[in-house]
Amino acid sequence: MKKLLLILFIFSNIFAKDENSIVIAGPIASVSHPILYMVQENVLKDMGKKLEFKLWNNPDELRALILKKEVDFIALPTNVAANLYNKGVDLKLLNVSTWGILGLVSRDKDLKTIEDFKNKEIIVPFRADMPDIVLQSLIKKSNLDPKKDFKINYVATPVDAMQMLILRRADHALLAEPAISIALRKTGSFPVKLIAPDLYRSVNLQEEWGRLYGVEAKIPQAGLAIIGDTKGKEELIKKVLEEYEKALNWYRANKQEASELVVKTLPMLEVEGLADSIEHVNFANVTAQDSKKELEFFFEVLMQNDPKLIGGKLPDSKFYFE
Repeated sequence: MKKLLLILFIFSNIFAKDENSIVIAGPIASVSHPILYMVQENVLKDMGKKLEFKLWNNPDELRALILKKEVDFIALPTNVAANLYNKGVDLKLLNVSTWGILGLVSRDKDLKTIEDFKNKEIIVPFRADMPDIVLQSLIKKSNLDPKKDFKINYVATPVDAMQMLILRRADHALLAEPAISIALRKTGSFPVKLIAPDLYRSVNLQEEWGRLYGVEAKIPQAGLAIIGDTKGKEELIKKVLEEYEKALNWYRANKQEASELVVKTLPMLEVEGLADSIEHVNFANVTAQDSKKELEFFFEVLMQNDPKLIGGKLPDSKFYFE
């Protein structure tokens, strides 16, 4: 028994999080990219801390990181933050930094609105996930029926959707940046150009959101959250938010260098396409409190379509960091 306890003690210390490390977990998406610059610049050195980044690929992986107490901050879609919070995870949303990454890509340059896609087949990755729900919400808001008026063909991943476009097995797809820019870059390059005709940026879903709902053309899609009790961490939170904003500004101003930096950590992306994507992402670093109106409107729309996306209810006021 003593030997077993000793082994468990040794392993717990081997895999325990370094007390001098601050870990931010994030997805492959644009919301995480400024964090990689923060890591490179060692922005917490003045506080005696080392900043680390951990990639999560799905909410289950993220939940595992949280349960194992391996993460301090997380970059994530806002609906995932609300979902985790409503299921009892101790977190607070700090900011919203990504306000638009969704769009329809088409071979037809004349399609400009959701209504223009009536009776057309659209390839959509991640069935019943947020991009799909946003698309369906916009279709319904335009007084059309997603099932009767559209031919939505679901695929497993954005890569699958891109492949279908490139190989001419589909003419229209719902994608998010940087996948949109990477797809356009691939079809514009030799020799792929020979087998894939031109693709066009078609409907910007954020602009359609503004047009159809009568609000600003932006969707509060992703930001940063902190895990656990915030008491005594005020200085750290302030520093992380300040450095994130600086990193976001650098990312936007240094597209090529930023893309090269990101691809070193996330090699599944492609440098030139990622660089192209930066100007097409609606970035704005806004506090959670100042984003509350837009977030609650967004969550209400998601609730109407699939309450499970945010954990069945609107998060209460404690969800928003003050």
